[in-house]
Amino acid sequence: MEQTESTGIDKPRGDYFATTRWTMVLSAGRQSSVGSERALAELCQIYWYPLYAYVRHRGQTKEDAEDLVQAFFERFLEKNYLDGLTAERGKFRAFLLASLKHFLANDWDKKQRLKRGGGMQILSLDWTTAEDRYHLEPSDADSPDKIFDRNWALAALDQVIKRLKNECVAQGKAELFDQAKGYLTVGETAIPYRDAAQHLKMDEGAVRVAVHRLRHRYRELLREEIGATLSNPAQVQEELRALQAALSNAE
Repeated sequence: MEQTESTGIDKPRGDYFATTRWTMVLSAGRQSSVGSERALAELCQIYWYPLYAYVRHRGQTKEDAEDLVQAFFERFLEKNYLDGLTAERGKFRAFLLASLKHFLANDWDKKQRLKRGGGMQILSLDWTTAEDRYHLEPSDADSPDKIFDRNWALAALDQVIKRLKNECVAQGKAELFDQAKGYLTVGETAIPYRDAAQHLKMDEGAVRVAVHRLRHRYRELLREEIGATLSNPAQVQEELRALQAALSNAE
């Protein structure tokens, strides 16, 4: 394990982010590789729900949205979508949504609609959870595109929380993570350090340091996760601002 001098949090070794997932996919071009195909499938697995919610908000029923998203991924992962939509290839978020719009407008033949469960399950998607999440969303007048961006931002944050939790569990700090996870995105003055210290049986000062390190690592992982969906590292800050705006508009 590698430890950062600034946070004291151990980082897993490996070259997972040496080349970001989306950059790996793009660099493969037309000559796809096992690594690029896996990277693309992983991105789709993480960020499929925003597509489902987008289709639902465009008025499709639960069943039709499932069929459409399933058919889209079959087409998307089996065919070389990288040949088109070049203007959107810098950001996987924009590329994926543009690809879905293209699919819905041009490539979806209703006469060939998949029967429920009749297509190849390229990705294992939890439709029950998807519909539960969809019904928990606020009923507002936001456009499907804005709702897509909001759900994309939430999916990125969820992925970061999962990665941070896995790191803490591996280091024997699961209880600390459970106490601190609610403090990762709030202001410093909103953190009840005394309550957390009593629960963890730790000195309050030690809890402050631990939470500070977790928050720092959270920000690092967030930048990594966002960077993994971009082809240009210089766009990370711009993309973070866009996703923060998407979340702020939902409040």
